[in-house]
Amino acid sequence: MFDDYLSWKPFFEVVTMEHVDSADVATLHQERFPRPWSDGEFSSLLGQSSVFGFIARQTNAFFSKPLGGFVLSREAGGEAEILTVAVSDKFARSGLGWRLMQAAMREASMRGAETMFLEVDGGNLSAIGLYKKLGFKTVAERQAYYTAKDGTKSTALVMRRDLR
Repeated sequence: MFDDYLSWKPFFEVVTMEHVDSADVATLHQERFPRPWSDGEFSSLLGQSSVFGFIARQTNAFFSKPLGGFVLSREAGGEAEILTVAVSDKFARSGLGWRLMQAAMREASMRGAETMFLEVDGGNLSAIGLYKKLGFKTVAERQAYYTAKDGTKSTALVMRRDLR
């Protein structure tokens, strides 16, 4: 029994992001990005018919169902883009990013998108590795696109993947 306790792993359910999730999503966004979006911004985006998202909530937590990650996307004119995606530091490298991205790609495809785009900081090697494993390829760079909290600038990589 003690061995079971030591090998305990969190389990997550990936579900559609709703307006009521906006505060939790904004909190995680603030933890992960130097220029975070507010819960009102997330809620406003979710009010647009072309925008969709998914969250991962831990299902085997003792007192609550903490947010492990999220992805927010948009589809228009046969193309989709990842607006933002984040996984909590506590659950990094647990497969949540993969699961969330797969959900977004499936939904975009079901909505008629043939390709998906995203932008990622060129220094975010773990995210770039994930996106490459998912089949995304770099198609452009935007020099000095992102600004870190300390004011330094970094390059954004524009990545693309066919969905069909």
